[in-house]
Parts: sequence; C-alpha cells; structure tokens
Amino acid sequence: MADADKAALDPQWAWARYAPDARRPWTLALTGHLFRRAAFGASWPQLQRALAEGPQKTLDGLLRPTADVAAFNQQFDHYETPPGDDRNAAELRAWWLQRMLRTPHPLHEKMTLFWSGHCAASNARADSAPAMQRHLQLLRRHALGDYRALLAGLVRDTALFATHNAKANRKAQPNPGLPRWLLEAHLGAAAAPDLNEAARAFTGWFIYNDELRFIEREHDAGAKKIFGRTGNFDGDEVARLVLEQPAAAATLVRKLYRWLISETAAPAEELLAPLVAAYAQNYDTLALVETMLRSNLFFSPAAYRQRVKNPVEYALVIIMGLESSAATQPLANALANLGQNLLSPPTSKGWSGGRDWLNPATVAGRLKLAEALLRDGPFIESSNPAAVAQKNGQPAAAFFAQLYLQDETLARGDSDARRAAFAALSQPEFQLA
Repeated sequence: MADADKAALDPQWAWARYAPDARRPWTLALTGHLFRRAAFGASWPQLQRALAEGPQKTLDGLLRPTADVAAFNQQFDHYETPPGDDRNAAELRAWWLQRMLRTPHPLHEKMTLFWSGHCAASNARADSAPAMQRHLQLLRRHALGDYRALLAGLVRDTALFATHNAKANRKAQPNPGLPRWLLEAHLGAAAAPDLNEAARAFTGWFIYNDELRFIEREHDAGAKKIFGRTGNFDGDEVARLVLEQPAAAATLVRKLYRWLISETAAPAEELLAPLVAAYAQNYDTLALVETMLRSNLFFSPAAYRQRVKNPVEYALVIIMGLESSAATQPLANALANLGQNLLSPPTSKGWSGGRDWLNPATVAGRLKLAEALLRDGPFIESSNPAAVAQKNGQPAAAFFAQLYLQDETLARGDSDARRAAFAALSQPEFQLA
C-alpha cells in the first residue's frame, strides 16, 4: 500500500513518528520540506546539518531550540517600541519580517503568522499601530502554548474588537461583530440565537483612545442561553463555551492540518479524530504541532509540496538561502503587492491561501521580486549568489537546484550564479511549500 493510501486509511500509521528506513530514507528533499513548513527555509549549511542529524534531532531543535529565545524576543520587543510610543504599521511590519529572518525559533514565528491569519485582526480597519503591536505580542506569547489562554486574551484585545466593528457594545444595542468572529472562526457558522445571546454577553466593552474599557452600567447582566446552556455569561465565559463545543477543536485541527501538512485535499474525519480528541483535552498547540511535524504523514507524498508558498514564505526562503539580511520595509510593501499585507488580512477570514495566491499578475510579481533579491538593490544591499555557490564548491546550476528545490535534476542555467539561481526560482516547484 502506498504511503498516501495508508495516510488516508490508517490514522495510527499516519500519526506515528517517522523513522527513516531503506524504503523511506531521510533525504535532502525531506530536509527541505521540513524547513519550508516548520521555518522560513534554510541555508545550505543548515540543510546539510539536518541531513546528517536526521529528522527527529532536527525537529528537537525546531520545536525546542536551545538558544535564548526569551532574550531575543525581549530585544526585539524593545526595537519595536520607539520612544514616545510613536509606532506606525509600516515599521511594525518591517520589524516582524526582521524577526522572521533572525529568530532562533522560526517555528514560533511561523505559528504567530498562522494565528494572525486565523484572527484576521487588521490595521486597515483598526487603524491603530499600538493596538496591532499588542495584538501581535499576544499571538506570539501563546503561539505554541495553550490556545485557551490565547482566546482569553483575544476576547479582551483592542485590535480584534476594532477590526470586527465592535468599538461600542451597548446594553441597548448589542454588537454582533466580535462574537460573530468568535463563532465563525471556531465553529464554522454563527446560528442567530447563539449569536444574539453572545452579543449580549459582550455588552459593556468600549474602545477609548486605543484602549478597551469596561463600563459596568452598559453590560447586560441578564440570563443568556447559549449552546443550550443558561447563565449570566460574559465574554470570557462565551469563549470558554465555544471551546467546549466539539466543532471547535476539530475546526482548529483542520486549519493547522492545512497550514502544516496539505491544503490540496480535505482530510477525512477519521484521520483527524485522534488529534482532535487530544487537542480538545487541553488545547496544547505545541503538542499538536509536534505530532503533525514528527509524523509519517508529514514526511509522505500526501504532504510533500502540497501547499502553495504564501508571499512571506516565498521571499524569506530566497533570503535564507542567500544567507543574507534584507531591508524589510520595502520588502513588506512588495509582499503587500503580492497579496499578503502583514497585519492587514483582506477579510474577516484572513488570507484564503492555496491557489488564490497565484494568478498571472502575482506569478509575474513573484519572479520580479526573486530577480530583485538576487541583485544589489532595494531589498538586499549586497546580494552575492556567486559567493554562496562558491562556498559549496559545486557548479552554480546544480547548487541552486539543490538549495532551493532539493532536486539536482531540475538544474537549469549556466555557470553564472545569478542566472542559475533565478532559473531555480523560476521552476513551478519553487512556488510550492
């Protein structure tokens, strides 16, 4: 039976830890696959080290790095907060991209990006860089933690209230904006009776001067009936009730499956059932992510190149391979033009992803960005593909095919390093994560 067939029929096989053997060896292709999904790509030395260490030791470092991540985050929190609290969204996007490039824990930042799409808080609608920074820090703090704690923060998050048109939640006029997101993002739909009662639970909350404040007299303290249960519920209790619904854990597991494993085919309920049951127990996101990333299924053809890179992934994989730094303010603008404006998802459902990332205009824009990243210019001050290839001691065409595609048979171009690198980045396979 093929691996893909086993994955579809046998959850026990799918979620067991991958152990390389003669039939399913640990290869450069799988190494690249892991770094595309659990990080933002890798340099050639990182790929070679992972190839030597094997999948489980490499995953140990990705899941629980030994570097001082707390010190790194504290340093970047300081950078992101200029004197006088004079932030703007453009600077915040640029610092976030710098974090993605420099972090000693790329999986943590990758999951912060995932939750940003899930929550869909948008500066374009909230119009408050300070609120968006607090939102981003909330997501980062709980990105690989207890989702119950993250959701408890989200239902008291200024940026999320503002994004979903819930700046005022009056007793006489309950606002369905925030509870609609809460129900739809976790249960798939918001039934009118539950939505109306949940809106009553959120009354009393208002945004003043970019801060969320509670006004007791505006809160509806009457009994509310939500999901068949009656009580004097407030917003915190509505969030708890939502996560007690069987559909909540299932919805979140499906979203993470699409993010980490495959967006090309919907997984069967039977396949996800063990993960859903485990996640519903304690909403431990790290444990769920670890199960997915260590699994037979993750390292099978059912997952390999079964996602389209989003623009952030597309650009950062190139930069990581070049072992370079980048000017991230112009890069953030270029990514927005490709459809991924960080901190401003286009809808209340975030970015749709998948094939929606690709159309004739965005594919042409991606190639233009790739070409620019390979040259000195607005994104990289000193881009030197030749030096990177020379360190490896291989012909440029073969090297860049292995670096970016992990497949020497896809080598194109000649001895000129920039042309060889661009040839690799122009392959359809490079669009896929």
